[in-house]
Amino acid sequence: MNERDGFEQRLREARTRQGLDKPSEGGKQGLPPGPMGIGFRVGVELVSALVVGIGIGLLLDRWLGTKPWLFLLFFVAGSAAGILNVYRLFNPRSGRKI
Repeated sequence: MNERDGFEQRLREARTRQGLDKPSEGGKQGLPPGPMGIGFRVGVELVSALVVGIGIGLLLDRWLGTKPWLFLLFFVAGSAAGILNVYRLFNPRSGRKI
């Protein structure tokens, strides 16, 4: 094995560890890349950002006694974050992969 072959092997292993390439073995990771998997991921991205925003807003409102203003502010911020996450998911120039 010469230096180039060793380098190619290490590069393949590093790309697999970082999630840039799929492993060559038959290990299944996550959902299939079909429409169901993509739809599920979009739903999770939207709902999780919204839940985090609502949670932060409710906690701050309770702590500071500003009901419902911070809840509304963080609801909008969570919604925007969810939409931005979905945009990044489908933007071909972003580093994230489906």
